[in-house]
Amino acid sequence: MRMFQVCVCGEPLKLNEQPTPAPKGSEVLLKVLAAGVCHSDLHLADGWFDLGGGKRLSLQDRGMKLPVTLGHENVGEVVAVGPEAKGVKVGDRVLADPWIGCGTCAVCLRGEDNLCRAMKSLGVFSDGGYADYVMVPHPRYLFDIGDLDPARVAPLACSGVTTFGALKKVPTLKEEPTVIIGAGGLGLMCLALHQKMGGHSAIVVDIDPVKRAAAKKAGAAHVIDGGAPDASQQIIDLTKGGAWGVVDLVGSSQSARVGYDSLIKGGKYVIVGLYGGDLTVSLPPIPMRALTIQGSYVGSLHEMRELMELVRRTGLPDVPVATRPLDDVNTVMSDLRAGKIVGRVVLTPA
Repeated sequence: MRMFQVCVCGEPLKLNEQPTPAPKGSEVLLKVLAAGVCHSDLHLADGWFDLGGGKRLSLQDRGMKLPVTLGHENVGEVVAVGPEAKGVKVGDRVLADPWIGCGTCAVCLRGEDNLCRAMKSLGVFSDGGYADYVMVPHPRYLFDIGDLDPARVAPLACSGVTTFGALKKVPTLKEEPTVIIGAGGLGLMCLALHQKMGGHSAIVVDIDPVKRAAAKKAGAAHVIDGGAPDASQQIIDLTKGGAWGVVDLVGSSQSARVGYDSLIKGGKYVIVGLYGGDLTVSLPPIPMRALTIQGSYVGSLHEMRELMELVRRTGLPDVPVATRPLDDVNTVMSDLRAGKIVGRVVLTPA
């Protein structure tokens, strides 16, 4: 089988080959039908996150071992199952939840693998779907997709469940406007799911006019230039006093400043994006204004299940998806790094 791997951080992915593995125990082998390209793959390929102040978080220090095959937004066809794999059969077309924990700790046992401290996530800590095949350790991480388009389903594994989980943390979702910072692949997915979840209205913030136009076309009530010096004030004016809920899908020093400064008393800032940087805030206003700053990391198995049920009821999110052959992975990642992609690019077999 072929796979595109990070062999040296900071260098293009390398095409390697190895024998196709046979599943053991509860493992399930999938032939990859679609693999979404996520912005976090750029960080994984680089090997670090920006912590601000000149500091970096090394992914190898966090447990990423090289070489590793990237790709965590995967849909595949079951081609082989281990003797202990129950509830799945050869020929099934499935979405693979990549956020896999150790399976034995308290958070894993309650279905919150994404909070496990010994994660084995596909495409991060174990081989992912930028390959001909991907191995999933247990059928509980697989969700049948029926006759849905694999290329449109694949982004649900990260972009979908990540924004779904973040939106669930906004208690005023259906009563007040929600501010969504970032209108790339995550942002447009978040906007589409906000609508499917019955959200009141959305104000989308982005520094790129092309992406703001895409958000407006997709149904945003208002769009704001995140680079404008009065971006926070514009949000305060549009929300008549400040935002009750902000979902930051960028996670930069600039976006965090805009999001935090736009909150109303009692407002909530949910940070999702991993662009990097830092934020300095005065402490007394946090309790005095009853503000909440909350991180949101991908989604739990329960949330993935809820998201798939939502999709079955209401249809797939209307997000721009382009397909490219797997062999184009390095070109696609370069385009993503340059900000040239609107929506999502999904890699498919040659």
